[in-house]
Amino acid sequence: MIGRIAGRIDYRGDDHVLIDVGGVGYIVYVSERTLAAMPGRGEATALYTDLLVREDNLQLFGFPTLVEKEWHRLLMSVQGIGAKASMAILGTLGADGTSRAIALGDWNAVKAAPGVGPKIAQRAVNELKDKAPTVMAMGAGPVAEVLAQGETGSEVIETPSPAPPAAAAPGGQADALSALQNLGYAPGEAAAAVAEAGQAGETDAPALIRAALKLLAPAG
Repeated sequence: MIGRIAGRIDYRGDDHVLIDVGGVGYIVYVSERTLAAMPGRGEATALYTDLLVREDNLQLFGFPTLVEKEWHRLLMSVQGIGAKASMAILGTLGADGTSRAIALGDWNAVKAAPGVGPKIAQRAVNELKDKAPTVMAMGAGPVAEVLAQGETGSEVIETPSPAPPAAAAPGGQADALSALQNLGYAPGEAAAAVAEAGQAGETDAPALIRAALKLLAPAG
């Protein structure tokens, strides 16, 4: 199983990139959002990958974070959602947006992805809502290092990958989830409250916790 690819971009297509790793080129399919954030041809990059095995074809799909890769795996487990629909959802919402939509039961957000109808969106939310806290708590950031080959093809240089688009810090979400569960809140309600707090613009753990506690407080 190929779980991670690190090398230099040799080619950029409409829905994939060709990554040169030690002289071997790997075609990796990515979402529009991921492709837009990737560097140009000849530059170093790294992606977590998932291998789809079919009778007549092998396809690698790439993701900037382990959270996004896990959402892809879970979305693919829902009947009616294949690789194309999963990548459309992640390309539309991103990992954080998918976490919020699933945790909040917001199937309309999922339905906004091209090719995803209301029935499939509702099914995805219903089947995956209980799994959202676990994925959100993973708190994985972008691939932290990339493989850059020198002129001899043997030199390995660790460099930071480009920062992702601004969003609620996954680490903050994970810390907030952990804190709320330690206070006795169920994983599902804690995840929904953290997701709603993140939607309101909170990003760091203390602010997320305060906002989530207000949402979880009994009315009156």
